[in-house]
Amino acid sequence: MKKNIGIWIDTKQAVIIKLSNGNHSVKVIESNIETRERVAGETKKYGRFGGQYMTFEKNKLNRKIEQTNQFIKNLFKEIENCESVVLFGPSKMKNIFEKELKNNMQLANKLTGVYNSKLLTENQMVAWVKDFYKEVKI
Repeated sequence: MKKNIGIWIDTKQAVIIKLSNGNHSVKVIESNIETRERVAGETKKYGRFGGQYMTFEKNKLNRKIEQTNQFIKNLFKEIENCESVVLFGPSKMKNIFEKELKNNMQLANKLTGVYNSKLLTENQMVAWVKDFYKEVKI
């Protein structure tokens, strides 16, 4: 029983398409990454304390990095029991996920490819993954 997975990944969400014995299942995982976030009560880009200026950029960057790491951990849990994984999508998130996947010793050999793709409907994503695995024949 081969279990192949295709992941359409974006900063907002990941759509996981699992193929097994001609059947497919689709699961959507939300990333919860806050991109254009504004802190309530923040009126300026900086806070003023006497002669010092304090920016909130570092806090926002750290929060975004933590949210990205949590999103990647959730995706790792989904692909543990598969034979091969293909990544596709429009954003840089697929490249970040590819890098983390290659750093993981247990999952690094499962990656079959990373491809650019535009925004697709769910049926188009399923068709893309099925076509990919027909051509690759893993």
